[in-house]
Amino acid sequence: MATVKLWNDEEVSANPRVKAAFDDIRVTRKSDFVNNFWRALANQPELLERTWSGIKQVMVEPGALDPLTKELIYIAVSTINSCSYCIHSHTAAARAKGLTDQQHAEFLAVVGMAAETNALSNALQVPIDPEFNVG
Repeated sequence: MATVKLWNDEEVSANPRVKAAFDDIRVTRKSDFVNNFWRALANQPELLERTWSGIKQVMVEPGALDPLTKELIYIAVSTINSCSYCIHSHTAAARAKGLTDQQHAEFLAVVGMAAETNALSNALQVPIDPEFNVG
């Protein structure tokens, strides 16, 4: 259960700032669906606007990373941060960008292996090799 109110479309329509953000989300994503994350942020219009602006800049605008790679990174970070909502949301987004079942399985194996070796390295306090330092 959410810890804040999730705005419905009628409430969104009554607030020009929230409506503008939701309209932009719909246009940008080419979908009428606005997920619960944004509906929760609607309680703070300035936070909604800032967060959506950041998401568009990082995840939507073209860059050196392709859209599927960006989604995979988002899933990996969300996994490390135990954000079930983001894992589900960005896995759906990755699938919409072409993620196959085989790629997903291999990706999860990499995430799991990284988590395991990170834990071992941290527990053993392995010193960083000088060759790995940049500069």
